[in-house]
Amino acid sequence: MIDQPFRLERLGVVMEPRPDDPHEAGGVFNPGGVRGRDGEYYLFPRLVEAPNYSRVGIARVVFENGDPVGVERLGYALEPGEAFERNPRTAGCEDARVTFIEKLDLFVMVYSSYGPRSSRVAIAVSDDCLTWRRLGPALFSYDPGWRADFNLFNNKDAFFFPEPIPDPDGEMSLALVHRPDFDVGETEPFVTLPEGIEERRPGMWISYARLDEIRRDARKLVDLRKHRPLAFPERGWEELKIGGGTPPVRTRHGWLMVYHGVSGRLHRIQDHQPEVQYRAGVMILSEDDPLHILHRSEGPVLEPEVEAERIGIVDNVVFPTALDIRDGERIDVYYGMADACIGVARLKVPARIAGRP
Repeated sequence: MIDQPFRLERLGVVMEPRPDDPHEAGGVFNPGGVRGRDGEYYLFPRLVEAPNYSRVGIARVVFENGDPVGVERLGYALEPGEAFERNPRTAGCEDARVTFIEKLDLFVMVYSSYGPRSSRVAIAVSDDCLTWRRLGPALFSYDPGWRADFNLFNNKDAFFFPEPIPDPDGEMSLALVHRPDFDVGETEPFVTLPEGIEERRPGMWISYARLDEIRRDARKLVDLRKHRPLAFPERGWEELKIGGGTPPVRTRHGWLMVYHGVSGRLHRIQDHQPEVQYRAGVMILSEDDPLHILHRSEGPVLEPEVEAERIGIVDNVVFPTALDIRDGERIDVYYGMADACIGVARLKVPARIAGRP
């Protein structure tokens, strides 16, 4: 039996599509989340107009007796209007992750823009987490060592750390986790890997933006460099690929993030995948160097079990995208359920992890 130190308790569904709103007919799921300056917790869900046109909404979470039980809708944060958010078939601002970065005194949203070359990482910022301004697509600098241009690959599941950390050369930076896909084939696999990388399956990378430049001009948030691999698939429940889930939060053990793993069978050139299963695990990263993984789940901490997770727009999906620290030992995890609605579970942080002091 797998020793699983992290435990999750499902609290229920907090948001589902309104039956009378065509803008939500394709599902309400995969929300970013953050505490606002007013102390309220806000979600930024992906709202899908069928068949696959996505907006980022805004919703205030409603609590009863300390537990999240529903939301109050407040409109839209982003609607696809820029060229990098549109393609010949549809358009999308998708799967936002939101972080408040105190050193900048800004809320930062990283989202997937569903543009001409499919998914691309894009960034927006806000002073109040309600009104957002786009900075544009992330620009990954060319690194001769990798002999690869990361801007040419589909990329998504990205978010910033909430605090500056040293980059690989010791410069204080803001670190972006992202998930480039080096398979550029359309109907058949055609994988173009960076120099020295042998793993063909998509995994997580970290790239860095210099803090001193961003402090002078927030638009420099899009300038990412010094790309480094963080993690690739290792176990059966993540055999196809892994990707970032929630922006990390600081705990007694280090930076904690919940990530997703995918197993099953993928169909090329298909938006909705009927034969895959998405599960979630926990990673703990070193506070001094997040490229150093201190703990990684052997088995999933959350997997599709209840009906709302097993049956929906895309069956058998749990997709964590936001964390809310309630106290030092419990964290609320907001996640997409079968690409149809939003659930929340409470993660209990153990006092100790086996093999860790």
